[in-house]
Amino acid sequence: MEKVYIGKIVSTHGIKGEIRIISDFPYKNKVFKIGNKLIVDDKEYEIKTYRVHKNYDMVKLDEYNDINDVMFLMKKKVYFDKNNLSLDDNEILDEELINYEVLTTTNKRGIIKEIFLASPTNKILRVLFDKEVLIPINSPMIKEINKQEKKVIVELIEGI
Repeated sequence: MEKVYIGKIVSTHGIKGEIRIISDFPYKNKVFKIGNKLIVDDKEYEIKTYRVHKNYDMVKLDEYNDINDVMFLMKKKVYFDKNNLSLDDNEILDEELINYEVLTTTNKRGIIKEIFLASPTNKILRVLFDKEVLIPINSPMIKEINKQEKKVIVELIEGI
């Protein structure tokens, strides 16, 4: 089983066993469904209820109906089985982009070495050509991401 990091359990909510998960995972609609299984410490827990409250994903896990039952989960990382994610052809996880080949419209070749957040809403690709170049992932410079060929086509602006 290949696991994908979803977020972290930060606290409980109320006394009936609901937990707060902080997550910036882009495909929450595919993960946080009743009946899906979240993975914490290599053990699967079925989602019984789900709702959004402020910045948190609020989850109640099957068979846990009291705050004391879920305390052992506090501050733990939450994962999901990648095989159950069912991403569409145009959807890709950030970590899959690492080591993708980058081709420019002027035939320069490079490799994606890292993806990081410059701000909460701005992801940056660190691409190694003959020198290191930073490219915003939601930039008009990115023309195409090809999952099958593991390539990204970019049009670099003049001076880079």
